[in-house]
Order: sequence, then structure tokens, then C-alpha cells
Amino acid sequence: MSVLRLKLPTDPRWVNIVEKNIEEILTDHAWCEQKAATNAITIITNNSEHQDLVKDLLALAKEEIDHFEQVHNIIIKRGLKLGRERKDDYVNELYLYMKKSGNGSRVSSLVERLLFSAMVEARSCERFKVLSDNINDEELSVFYRDLMESEAGHYTTFITYARKYGVGIDVEKRWREWIEFEASIIENYGKNETIHG
Repeated sequence: MSVLRLKLPTDPRWVNIVEKNIEEILTDHAWCEQKAATNAITIITNNSEHQDLVKDLLALAKEEIDHFEQVHNIIIKRGLKLGRERKDDYVNELYLYMKKSGNGSRVSSLVERLLFSAMVEARSCERFKVLSDNINDEELSVFYRDLMESEAGHYTTFITYARKYGVGIDVEKRWREWIEFEASIIENYGKNETIHG
């Protein structure tokens, strides 16, 4: 996962926790996909003048909703239930880290939202790889392998647009700060049967 530049890998023993409550991980995962779709739509809503960004994030949002449906179908097939939406403390910590644009710079706001999105996708991608490589469930192993590749593409989309539209911002420096911050909080996670927990 060096391409994602994450500093701390997930302990594979996290999968042992996940396997004890498959219904919980699938419910949490479904809502993660729904939130990812909503996030992409929010970026489109606030930056509709960028035609290429709108086009690519519309495709991304559709893919996230498709993933939501795929997870939901697995839940139904296994006779489980989609529980209520779960709070995601990890994502909330990242959200609070985003620089809020006090000076009215829409460019800065866009870059921050894109880097926040890239960070979530990078960790999700890494978690899906850990699941795929370690879970004792053939169907879910294959499923998470496929999703891992998709999440990697989403990560690339967000980073690419941050670089493209981050005029006057040192995007690489800011991304390094995001990576450092993520490393400082992720060590508190990996103890629950949730995608980021």
C-alpha cells in the first residue's frame, strides 16, 4: 500500500474482530458507501463550475451507490439486516481537521475537501486489502479485493483534482500534513468491527 503513502498499516488481527460480527461490518460498510456518495455530491454542489470534476465525481457517486447496493444484497442474501446508520469517529476526526475557509477562498475549501476525501478512500482501500487477504470467507475475500481496486481509483481521482485546482496552494505539503495527522489518529482505531473502527 506504499502507493497510498499511509504511515501505519492495519494490524491483520483486526479481521478476527470483524469475523465475530459480520452483520455489523456489512452494515457499517454499507453506510460508508452511502456517505461517500453524499460527499461526492456535496463537492459537485459546491464546485459546479468545474465540468470535468462534476463529470468524474458523478461517476464516482454512482459507483459508491452501486457499492451500497452490492453490500445490501450480501446482507439480504445472508439473512442479515441492514442496521441503522453508524457514527464514524475516524471520519469525523478527519473532517474536523479540514481547514475551514475563513478567508473566503473557494479554492482552499475545494482542496481541503478533496484531500479529506482522498484520505478516507486511502484508508478504506487499505482496510479492504487487509480484509481480502485475511478473512476466512471466500465470498467476502473476493468482494473486498474488487472494492479495494475501486477505492484506489477514487483516491487517485480526489488527489488528481486537488493538484489540478489547487492553484496557489502547496498541495503536496498539505497532503503530507494530512498523512501525518491520519497516522496520529489511526493508532486509536482497528479495535471494532467497523470499516474504520
